[in-house]
Amino acid sequence: QLVESGGGLVQAGDSLRLSCASSGRTFTNYAMAWFRQAPGKEREFVAGIRWSGGTTYNQDSVKGRFTISRDNAKITVYLQMNSLKPEDTAVYYCAAGSVLSSSIPNARVYNSWGQGTQVTVSS
Repeated sequence: QLVESGGGLVQAGDSLRLSCASSGRTFTNYAMAWFRQAPGKEREFVAGIRWSGGTTYNQDSVKGRFTISRDNAKITVYLQMNSLKPEDTAVYYCAAGSVLSSSIPNARVYNSWGQGTQVTVSS
């Protein structure tokens, strides 16, 4: 089970940090990722992290602004979002699973999902 927190309403240029805590355990090829879905749009990959080694992956539109990190002991992943823009407005979802590196941006390979947390950025 994945439990997200940290969403909210902010102004453009502000920062937010999302958290996603797992009540399960890690396993081979374990990875966690953040996806987002804006109204009327498909769910899109934001960032992912491989648990073993900590390799991170980011969507081009968030590079330099968003940072994904993990806490091994707590099995928690974070998404630090800086310089937020109105186009970042969406419901953000946490996902986890046994995922090959090449598939980390693919939402269909994850078998655990959080409930989603709303992020709204006003201009």
